[in-house]
Amino acid sequence: MVWLGVDLGNARIGLALSDPELTFAHPAGDIYVAGDYFFAIDDVLDVIEDEHVTHVVVGLPLQMDGTEGKSAKKAKRWADNLRKRLQQIQDEAQTDNDALAEHCNIQVSLVDERLTTVSAHRQLFEANKSSNKHRPLVDQQSAVVILQTALDRAGKQ
Repeated sequence: MVWLGVDLGNARIGLALSDPELTFAHPAGDIYVAGDYFFAIDDVLDVIEDEHVTHVVVGLPLQMDGTEGKSAKKAKRWADNLRKRLQQIQDEAQTDNDALAEHCNIQVSLVDERLTTVSAHRQLFEANKSSNKHRPLVDQQSAVVILQTALDRAGKQ
């Protein structure tokens, strides 16, 4: 069992994966999106298949007062589109008796990601990464924070 953390950004989508025991998250790379992360759903589906992901956790960028702004609504639409694509793949795979069917019964959830970028920058600074090297790593590290939050919450239930 592996979970995937997703931090949606305008330039990159940061990815993180859990260990099979669902105890810790680690960086898993970036997908470059050049302004529209809806085009990256196929790339995320490839990661889901390659890594045998069973749960996807998408960061929900709420405003500081907890309300949903434009970015949060866009993240919800992206998660809904991912769910629809996973359902389509599952329906097609079941019809074709395809092995992909097992990978498509995947839960997609949203996790409040307020301050994850701040936390990611702090963690990178503490890891002695110079600030000019943060930008390429911050999306992945934000995905780690998002996923670790979800793993910690799931472990407490």
